Amino acid sequence: MNWDQVEGKWKEFKGKVQERWGELTDDELDQAKGNREQVEGLIQQKYGKTKEQAREELDRWMREDA
Repeated sequence: MNWDQVEGKWKEFKGKVQERWGELTDDELDQAKGNREQVEGLIQQKYGKTKEQAREELDRWMREDA
């Protein structure tokens, strides 16, 4: 699955993202609207990750869980 598919079905995937990164709020995820860069930025802020770490975590999630 690619990120375009996630973005297109954001309402479905928002819950999965929240399961994995529980500190992200509904409001934050609603504002991101599936935009990968915004989701990466939220992971960076909430979890103290670098941009690269956040991207790697999202990539891993896409391969394994999405």
